Amino acid sequence: MHQYDLIVVGSGPAGRRAAIQAAKLDKKVLVVEQGRRVGGVSVHTGTIPSKTLRETALNLSGWRERGFYGRSYRVKQEISAEDLRRRLLITLDHEVDVLEHQFARNRVQHIRGKASFVSKDTMQIVKDDDDIVQVTGKSILLAVGTRPYRPDSIPFDNKTVLDSDELLEIHNLPRSIVVIGAGVIGIEYATIFSALDAAVTVIDPKSTLLDFIDKEIIEDFTYQLRDRNMKLLLGQKAEKVEKLPDGKIAVTVDTGRRIVADMVLYAAGRVGATDTLNLSAAGLEADSRGRLRVNPETFETAVAGIYAAGDVVGFPSLASTSMEQGRIAARVAVGAMAKEPQKYFPYGIYAVPEISTCGLTEEEMRERGIPYECGVARFRETSRGHIMGLDSGLLKLIFSLKTRRLLGVHIVGEGATELVHIGQAVLNLKGTVEYFVENTFNYPTLAEAYKIAGLDAWNRMGEKRTEDTPAETVQLTDAATPTTVEANVTVEKKKASSK
Repeated sequence: MHQYDLIVVGSGPAGRRAAIQAAKLDKKVLVVEQGRRVGGVSVHTGTIPSKTLRETALNLSGWRERGFYGRSYRVKQEISAEDLRRRLLITLDHEVDVLEHQFARNRVQHIRGKASFVSKDTMQIVKDDDDIVQVTGKSILLAVGTRPYRPDSIPFDNKTVLDSDELLEIHNLPRSIVVIGAGVIGIEYATIFSALDAAVTVIDPKSTLLDFIDKEIIEDFTYQLRDRNMKLLLGQKAEKVEKLPDGKIAVTVDTGRRIVADMVLYAAGRVGATDTLNLSAAGLEADSRGRLRVNPETFETAVAGIYAAGDVVGFPSLASTSMEQGRIAARVAVGAMAKEPQKYFPYGIYAVPEISTCGLTEEEMRERGIPYECGVARFRETSRGHIMGLDSGLLKLIFSLKTRRLLGVHIVGEGATELVHIGQAVLNLKGTVEYFVENTFNYPTLAEAYKIAGLDAWNRMGEKRTEDTPAETVQLTDAATPTTVEANVTVEKKKASSK
């Protein structure tokens, strides 16, 4: 029997961050991974592969240069599945190498095998050679992630009817594809294939797209998709998927419409990979989608000493937030102090174009009854956008009229997932519209869109009145910043100079 301070099941973003955090606190840690290599779904079939596929598609197709050279422009005339896979394998090898080095450097032990509970503190691991090992942990963290939902009614064959994991193994790029499911994964892959000039049809029973994103951003995004001839069959349900004698696939929707394509991607949801864990032996129970309920502050499950983090606990199911969940869970599990996570985190959708958002949407502002004003900037209004040949791209900022604070940042367009971090920082630091108006941004950059959007809102909000934020309320306590007295002096000097 092997004993550990923390046993981590799964080596994806949540699992690896948790393991390394506990090891840095001088705890004995074991990671159990059933995959061929460490890294979990994120490295091998999810985040890293899909983003690598996207980048390769955009580079080889010349997508980013078409604003200047026209829609017929190509970097490589004939793009094959092998072209996409070559870069993917290089990237995955690098990710695995870095992760294995991190485990070795921090003395994290890891075993390849399938883990299941024997009791709430003991797990059985069946290794590849059928050797069985039992381990006990003072705490156990489940970071097993999710897998694609595969209903029996869909004739999956790993060639022409696939789920999102199988898509990475295709040998030929389709000239036409139907994507069933307009969630994040479905939309990302649909737009990637569209950038590769495949005819794409998206089917989803919901009449709206990505409801958690600001409606104005989605309207702009949807316009761009339809402008390049993507078919969006929203509010329509795929009732039948059948293989035709000529090798094509036919999808029939409940409206009677029938779409024939070379390939079908089924991307309508994922389920937690908890069915092999023997949760009942530990006193745990998953929901209908295989997910576990946890305390949102500690990530402890209903059973003391057992934690869960990452996609297996549900929304937001992001690699970035999963890492932070794993770190917090590990600290709590080994008895270390853990700060509450930041209230606002960025959400990135790596579609073509990218979407990224942080904070409240305009719809949420209305629901909460918060008086607000919006500022909007389009990338074509920036010199950098013109240099890059961008004719689309939108940045939207939402401010409280009462406090003038930034409460939401929403971006669609090139580099959205990078640009959002400026807004995220200002939002979490409770910055106001004045930051964007008074701050200097590098020129020419897309980040200038923040100043344009800030000025757009400021023009309607008006200049800040002195009585809105009296000097005596400014509290600057950081050693690297002026004292409260110095801050007041600075404010008074500004008043005098303005006279």
